[in-house]
Amino acid sequence: MPATFEASFAGALLDAAQGVPAEVAAHDTKIPARRFAVYRNNVMAGLVKALQQRFPVVEKLVGGEFFAGMAREFVIAQPPRSPQLASFGDEFSGFIAAFEPARELPYLADVARLEAARTRAYHAEDATPLHADAFAALDPDKLPDLRIDLHPSVEIVRSPYPIVTIWAMNSGELPLGPIADFCGQDALVARPQLEVEVRGLPPGGAAFLLALAAGSPLGKAAAAGLADHSDFDLAGNLAGLIGSNIAHGIVSPKARPS
Repeated sequence: MPATFEASFAGALLDAAQGVPAEVAAHDTKIPARRFAVYRNNVMAGLVKALQQRFPVVEKLVGGEFFAGMAREFVIAQPPRSPQLASFGDEFSGFIAAFEPARELPYLADVARLEAARTRAYHAEDATPLHADAFAALDPDKLPDLRIDLHPSVEIVRSPYPIVTIWAMNSGELPLGPIADFCGQDALVARPQLEVEVRGLPPGGAAFLLALAAGSPLGKAAAAGLADHSDFDLAGNLAGLIGSNIAHGIVSPKARPS
């Protein structure tokens, strides 16, 4: 069928005001509107369900009815562009940030970013983490020039809100309760083994890991962490990197010509 029909069919699926495309027919009725309406409702319900499954904490924070309405608005505004529904909703956090009815929950968009990162981490390529012994054998004098490859699943989510605590309390990782220190938190999201893990990062840790992910050597990454926060602790962040099993390669500097 021509591309114009595909466009009109897709548009009518998400906008009831467009009516049924003229080319659509049903074998047992001259007016296929009812059948098309059922199909439209099923498509919308399926896409909303896909968002519910990917963003369960966001749904819990706003309630099922509010979430369903917000999800429908998102589906209409940004329908899926791939048959792989695992990636559907990557733009949901940006939509939430601009969604006026959600303004009273300013942290909601960042919680959605964290949940989207968890899905991507789950589907990321597998890689074998380095054992701690690989770091113990390194020459301390060469550490500043070493590059550390991070696990393919690693994502860093930064927020001015305590998104790690909010997510943990609403996902069963922590008991619900008041958050005494409602300050910003940076999240490390990764799947070094079978399960996706979410960890809060120490001061400067996000900048440190982002620099490593961008290919900076250890010395420059440490400088980035210190520039980000005066309390950055290189030894502590290295211990956290090793303990979280997110390093899967060490690249030594090329030998300089004599």
